Amino acid sequence: MQFSHSNEMWSAFPELVAGALLVDGIHADVVVADRISRYHQLAAERLAHGPEGEMPEIQAWRRAFSKMGLKPTQYRCASEALLRRFRQEAALPELHPLVDLCNAISIAFAIPIAVFDLAKISGDLEVRRAGGDETYLTFSGETEHPERGEVIFSDAAGQAHARRWTNRQSGLSAVREKTRSVLIVAEAMHDSAGADVARLIDTVAAELPATWSTEARKAILSRSSPRFDL
Repeated sequence: MQFSHSNEMWSAFPELVAGALLVDGIHADVVVADRISRYHQLAAERLAHGPEGEMPEIQAWRRAFSKMGLKPTQYRCASEALLRRFRQEAALPELHPLVDLCNAISIAFAIPIAVFDLAKISGDLEVRRAGGDETYLTFSGETEHPERGEVIFSDAAGQAHARRWTNRQSGLSAVREKTRSVLIVAEAMHDSAGADVARLIDTVAAELPATWSTEARKAILSRSSPRFDL
């Protein structure tokens, strides 16, 4: 099983930097409130200097969404959507300790982070253009078909685990109470993305032993090294 981006994606978005972690031994019986609060504070400090739309990380994703033919303020990358909600409500919803922690780190870095339950993924997972016949399960249980050419996270069975790239994850591979193994993916395109994604991945990896007593395998992906063997 591998995680990768298609050659077409690297050609269209050569500025992309992606980081990934493979983690086993996850469970929901932990408390992460104190750890989350540190990252919320970092996000609040950034937002005090200006709204999320002015952050270079978010501006880069808005340019990418425009390049994909999407209206950036209609379809926001995950980190922008979380930052916007955090700015308005000074909090984020509680879903699962690992997801809550990753969401907190995401807004601190202003970089989208996706967390997938590996048990729900069939074969290789690739970020690629959709053919239009893939299936996507919403959180409400409805089945959708991504538009042809839309950027998705697709597995070997034609299941789309995210739509519009970093806009919306699938309910199929969402982390649940019984989730044990996950793939965590962070992606960025701003000028300092190389250093920032590496720092983000190291930050997530450092949180795991203290909270779940587990170590992560990690990788930074590039056009010259585009695959992470799971």
